[in-house]
Amino acid sequence: MAGDAFFDGTARATVLTQRGPFGTAVEVKPHLDLSRAEWMSSSQGIGDVQIAFVDGFIAMRDGRSPEGPSLIFTPAEWNAFVLGARDGEFDLT
Repeated sequence: MAGDAFFDGTARATVLTQRGPFGTAVEVKPHLDLSRAEWMSSSQGIGDVQIAFVDGFIAMRDGRSPEGPSLIFTPAEWNAFVLGARDGEFDLT
């Protein structure tokens, strides 16, 4: 991904909390307009994962199916994901 994959946290992501099943708190991310997002692709690796920084959130999608769904991450979730990937947490071999 472009440069360092960490999100610098300068934009603030607003996440709402509501009651989920059994009274537990559930984070609800807002619906983001991704129609004007500037998607970035990695020049390394297998596959075509793309990310975009939108309204303080990080969106991720499959570049081979851009019309498909996007995953939305808060900055904290994104940083945890990047650290896990760097530590090999998601290696399938």
